Amino acid sequence: MIRILLVDDQTLVRQGIQTLLDLEEDLTVVGAAANGQQALELAEQLQPDVVLMDIRMPVMDGVAATREITRRWPQIGVIILTTFDDDEYVIEGLKAGARGYMLKDADSHEIVEAVRIVTRGEALIQPSITRKVLAEFTRLAGGHTPVTSPLTEPLTEREMDVLHGIAAGKSNREIADQLCISEGTVKNHVSSLLAKLDVRDRTQAIIRARELRLIP
Repeated sequence: MIRILLVDDQTLVRQGIQTLLDLEEDLTVVGAAANGQQALELAEQLQPDVVLMDIRMPVMDGVAATREITRRWPQIGVIILTTFDDDEYVIEGLKAGARGYMLKDADSHEIVEAVRIVTRGEALIQPSITRKVLAEFTRLAGGHTPVTSPLTEPLTEREMDVLHGIAAGKSNREIADQLCISEGTVKNHVSSLLAKLDVRDRTQAIIRARELRLIP
């Protein structure tokens, strides 16, 4: 059973998300918090597998809470729930160590699958959010795409296939099904391309690949 902590300052949002999660046999909501400080207290007490974290909250915002949770309990996967007007928080959310980034208007299937993916130790970011991240990097660079050094070792054709799957927001399992290979093989390709791109996670891999014009 996957144990989930919900963090959002709006009671109706928490209740709505809990209702859809409770429909799944392998998911259970073990607690709910209205701000980041409460999230820290409940994370210590309940030790959930996944935290669904809002960004804008009183007392302590979601970015600060995510940073503390990932520092104290790195085994807990945090999925940040964001909205289209949260651009200024996106980069900080990346730095805070969240494993997932979902828009609040994502459908129930996407949120449920994101929880399962993060629980397996993978990372997930919706393509639309990835585009916003790249746009923010460009803005911070003065309107120009950051210039980066070329790869010392090029990606193989199969690694490029996997990279395109990641950029499309697919999980390892979905990429494996699409390419007709095992999920373990996909994980190996992901590890290899992360090393070649010199990044630590899938989100940074997409950003780096776009900087290098490996993907659109």
